[in-house]
Amino acid sequence: MKPEETAEKLSLLEKKVLIALKDVGSAAPEEIMERGGFDKLVEVMNGVSWAQMKNLVTVEEKSSRTYFLKNKDRLERKFPERKILELLYEKDGSMRLEEIESSGIISKKEDISAGIGWLKRKGWADISKGEGGSKSVALTDLGKEMIDKKGIDEQLFEELLLSDGMHEEDANSEAVKMLKGRKGLLFERPVVSRTVTLTQDGRKILDIGIDLTEEIAQITPQVIQSGKWKGAKIREYDVQTFAPAVYGGKRHPITVLINQMREVFLRMGFTEIRGDFVESAFWNMDVLFTAQDHPVRDLHDTFYLKKYDKISLEKDEDLVEIIKAVHEDGWKTGSKGWGYEWSVEEARKALLRTHTTVNTIRYLSENPNPPLKVFSIGRVFRNEDIDYSHLPEFTQVEGIVCEEGADFDMLCAILKEFYKRMGIDDIRIRPGYFPYTEPSLEVDVYYKGEWMELGGAGIFRPEVTKPHGIEYPVLAWGLGLERLALRKWNLSDIRELYMSDIDWLRKSTIL
Repeated sequence: MKPEETAEKLSLLEKKVLIALKDVGSAAPEEIMERGGFDKLVEVMNGVSWAQMKNLVTVEEKSSRTYFLKNKDRLERKFPERKILELLYEKDGSMRLEEIESSGIISKKEDISAGIGWLKRKGWADISKGEGGSKSVALTDLGKEMIDKKGIDEQLFEELLLSDGMHEEDANSEAVKMLKGRKGLLFERPVVSRTVTLTQDGRKILDIGIDLTEEIAQITPQVIQSGKWKGAKIREYDVQTFAPAVYGGKRHPITVLINQMREVFLRMGFTEIRGDFVESAFWNMDVLFTAQDHPVRDLHDTFYLKKYDKISLEKDEDLVEIIKAVHEDGWKTGSKGWGYEWSVEEARKALLRTHTTVNTIRYLSENPNPPLKVFSIGRVFRNEDIDYSHLPEFTQVEGIVCEEGADFDMLCAILKEFYKRMGIDDIRIRPGYFPYTEPSLEVDVYYKGEWMELGGAGIFRPEVTKPHGIEYPVLAWGLGLERLALRKWNLSDIRELYMSDIDWLRKSTIL
């Protein structure tokens, strides 16, 4: 665009910025505000931003730091080592540690320890061991010299006490490092300084001449009603000018995916159920025929509660006796059980649920009569090491079908149909093993050149269903939501889903 055309489309704020820079070439926004007669600094920055887009000015930013003391009014005016130094000087330069602690000059034992540590670090005192292991602290020659002098950290500390902050250029870097070594004493605030410089294109605009006549940049009802538009100059719009992208508020991608899954299940005739995060080991494990010596119950696999570590099973007394028999000898299920002495104390342990299957087994126990088709989507917790495909807290998609004639083929068909409706066709089903289903399967999806497990499924064993009076087959599955998200959005690391990357969140689709 020719300079004349650019000049015609400049806003009043841009013109004032250019005129303010005419004689100086470069200036800080605050100086431009004063020279250009602006009312607010935000007007300067708006004008600079628009002029920068047109290559009329450049903006150079320089970051620096300013240091402050935390809770300045409540700070002790002397460091612990200074107090100990003065005490040692009064006591002929040497004292036993016990004597320093009992002197009362410092109230907290950790402050005494820190003070002695700083004395040694600064070379003001030495520590020695005597007979019986008692420790003595003695001043060094440097320590004696420092009685009437201030260390560089003390000097900076006193300056900060008397000021509202100090720029890093004015502060001794070694002293800053020493103050940062004291917990909770010093904090820093980043400061960004900007310099706006006129470009050759901007100079050309000034050479043409700038008319500061006030223009109407936007036609509003007030402008029309007041009649200001009559005879006023209306600024031309530049449709080619860069405009920043505008991102409206929307749901998190994970929430969108959960809603999509919920919609798929509802359309397939399922009903949603929910449950609690905290469960007893009885409902989370024992009812699902997971042996009490199974590795999944170990601390490295399951999160147990510490404060409220037991959950009462009084309401489930009858079921408790049946589950005990199922584990020990199989009860009336046709199974031999696990063949060990079952512990009710182990079953009472409180934990964070490791799967949402606990929701479905509770629902089955309360509603044993088919047909049933329910699902749940919820957070589960496992003591997992975090890596690209594992998290200690993740979302599981759980479902069951209980009806006469339900079989393995139906289970496979349901899973394939679900993933097809979620837009994923390239899945495979392979044999698997779980303590509470037989037969069992695992679902994999092809992802970045290899197969990745999405979840497990199977038909509940009689040891799981018969204690609740359920006579018909129960098809069950538990699927991972985050791994499906990896595949759906072609991400390489599951942690990316929860890193709050604002750019990714803004650009993520809502469908």
